[in-house]
Amino acid sequence: MNNKGRLLIFSAPSGSGKSTLVQWLMQAHPELNLAFSISCTSRAPRGTEKNGVEYFFVTPEEFRQKIQNQEFLEYEEVYEDRFYGTLKSQVESQTDKGENVIFDVDVKGGCNIKKFYGSRAMSIFIQAPSIEVLRKRLESRGTDTEEAIKDRLAKASYEMTFAPKFDHVVINDDLEKAKQETYSLVKNFLNE
Repeated sequence: MNNKGRLLIFSAPSGSGKSTLVQWLMQAHPELNLAFSISCTSRAPRGTEKNGVEYFFVTPEEFRQKIQNQEFLEYEEVYEDRFYGTLKSQVESQTDKGENVIFDVDVKGGCNIKKFYGSRAMSIFIQAPSIEVLRKRLESRGTDTEEAIKDRLAKASYEMTFAPKFDHVVINDDLEKAKQETYSLVKNFLNE
């Protein structure tokens, strides 16, 4: 087997606990040699963000040129002229170093990356036990207006329809159980 890294795709509706699980996996299990996929964006750096660390920062024109050149695995225009995307070349350079690359992406991006890489990638959909639980989690964050929560829940209902397209679904109703299930799936995949 070659020493190229493999790809781990995590997608979930907002409030499912995906970022918590991904961060735990990276911190608690250095032996898995996990590295974040560094996305490309057309927005300006914030605070102490550095080019090539948190993101690759480009102008909207440069981003459009990269789209035309088919340099992205997936991308999205979140607002006018504000793009986010995953560069094929960046993923290849990380896996060439033997890093196992983690993607924390929306469901469509997750499906696109899985389609592109096939068996080199494993996709995991993190799901809250129910929309009601999701509502409680979003409300307890205290960061969103009622309107924003309604929008997120509507989006979550739509995103949950993508779950069957993923290799695995982890239902996060008990964080410790979800951590162990996620770790086990990742470890088995990396040891195949």
